[in-house]
Amino acid sequence: MAQTSAHTAARRALLAIVVITVALMALLAGAHQWGGGRWTPKLGLDLEGGTQMVLEPRLVGSQSVSTEQINQARDIIVQRVDAGGISGAEVTTQGGRNIVVSIPGTPTETTLNAIRRSSQMQFRPVLAEGAGSPVASPSPSGSASPSPSGSNLPAASPSASASASAHSALPGAFRTDETPSASPAAVASPVATGSPQPSASASAGASSGSGALEPTSLSWITPEIQAAYVALNCADPKTDAIVDDPAKPLVTCDQHGQAKYILGPVVVSGSEIKDAAAGYQSLPNGQVGTTVEIQLSFKETGTAAYADISRKMIDLSQPQNQLAATLDSKVIVAPAFRAVIPDGRASITGGFTIQTARDLAQQLKFGALPISFNLQTREEISPTLGAEQLRYGLLAGLVGLVLVCVYSLAQYRVLGLVTISSIVLAGLLTYLAITVLGWSHNYRLDMAGVTGLIIAIGFTADSFIVYFERIRDELRAGRSLESAVATGWGRAKRTIVAADGVNFLAALVLYLLASSGVRGFAFTLGLTTLIDLLVVFLFSHPLVALLARRPFFRDGHRLSGLDPTRLGVAKRTYAGRGRFVPASRSAARSEGSES
Repeated sequence: MAQTSAHTAARRALLAIVVITVALMALLAGAHQWGGGRWTPKLGLDLEGGTQMVLEPRLVGSQSVSTEQINQARDIIVQRVDAGGISGAEVTTQGGRNIVVSIPGTPTETTLNAIRRSSQMQFRPVLAEGAGSPVASPSPSGSASPSPSGSNLPAASPSASASASAHSALPGAFRTDETPSASPAAVASPVATGSPQPSASASAGASSGSGALEPTSLSWITPEIQAAYVALNCADPKTDAIVDDPAKPLVTCDQHGQAKYILGPVVVSGSEIKDAAAGYQSLPNGQVGTTVEIQLSFKETGTAAYADISRKMIDLSQPQNQLAATLDSKVIVAPAFRAVIPDGRASITGGFTIQTARDLAQQLKFGALPISFNLQTREEISPTLGAEQLRYGLLAGLVGLVLVCVYSLAQYRVLGLVTISSIVLAGLLTYLAITVLGWSHNYRLDMAGVTGLIIAIGFTADSFIVYFERIRDELRAGRSLESAVATGWGRAKRTIVAADGVNFLAALVLYLLASSGVRGFAFTLGLTTLIDLLVVFLFSHPLVALLARRPFFRDGHRLSGLDPTRLGVAKRTYAGRGRFVPASRSAARSEGSES
């Protein structure tokens, strides 16, 4: 009964490994047919080449960049690259100012934007909003041009030469007693290229003229801010050149270019974001809807600031009761407050797809870059190793495989075919896994990874040697072959699991602590270690258990690898059912029976 049960278990194990292999093949075929996958693994930067970008800091006026900011930006970009599944990318600094990003293959524009943009989400009160197209220029007489119907926009001012004339040029709805006495140009916002810019003297007085204003005050809308707003055309690609100064108002567009805004200074900084997660918005009845949202939670200081601004804005009129969330100086959403929000939890919706929301949530979660970057240069780079080195590496792997096969056949005869077939199966599963991971997680095989695959051949052979030698030891002790297989496996599997466990822990530590080059080696080493366990448990042992029932192996044929002479006992008597008894013991039994 026990033998029948073991026989059934062995068949089920072999069926399981066949199902796993076929499933991986089907997944790869489906990915190739419908998901843009490929039949071969993706290669890393050192084997395939790729794209190199040099990112230059985008600075405001006399603003400078520190080494600490550059290093912080590099670390965040590394996290973004790793989160995007871009294996083998290299991120370095250049001259203490620029950042060089080298990515395998040809990256998409979405990938490039995710890497170089600050992804700094800021929260600013809305002072005015309107359509994204330019407003008509002021008339020659100096009177303000009318605002578009229903747009809540300030009219254009003819000039900003003096405080009194500038104040009188503001529409009545925007005149308050809080207007600073300093030159109105002192609070001019950095605007898109091509829009009016503040003079040098005006910039110098910015802090003294605007420090006492509330962020929601309409006195931030000076004539120069109006002029910038009037000239702003959201359809113009130059609006991407907007530079965001948190302490000043901002004239900008929404992310789709359909609306433009005058925003007050930042009231809650993106650095106050504690966590970000993307998902589908829940409906009032508790069910999950189809609207994609990004849920934000703030740190303690951010929660207090968010609650304070919600109390101040809730009673203001439209659009001054709206708080805009800006990302890289563009408005992604500007909802109106309907209630005070004391717990620091915000939900951002802006026409996201689930994938773009997840990408943005990851960027916000890892933190915004301390500064924004412009793309200085972008060029294609050739592989650093190339096809010749890859060919040498694969040749080395093939030589190692041949040597292992020759040794297995010489040492274990036909039983060595189990070793060879197991290595071939492990190689097939590894190939399928790496190729599927290239499609699903953009994993790329570099030269260090190839080295890990070559070393794995030896580890896989070690598992079989341990197992086969335990079987031989049990046969020497006088057990039948089936009993030796069962007992030997029970003892050998503990050694195999311990050895592979140490290999996997070493690979895990290397992957977590080492640099990108070594991580490729660690990943393939860990992957092949897991596959080795899978093959040994679901293929090698079950196959040997089934072969042990065959007379060729059971009776110890001289080519089976289980020949009693080769097991170290010169004279043995066949006792039936694969059991060999030493001749001395057989003679002793015969004498005992005669007496």
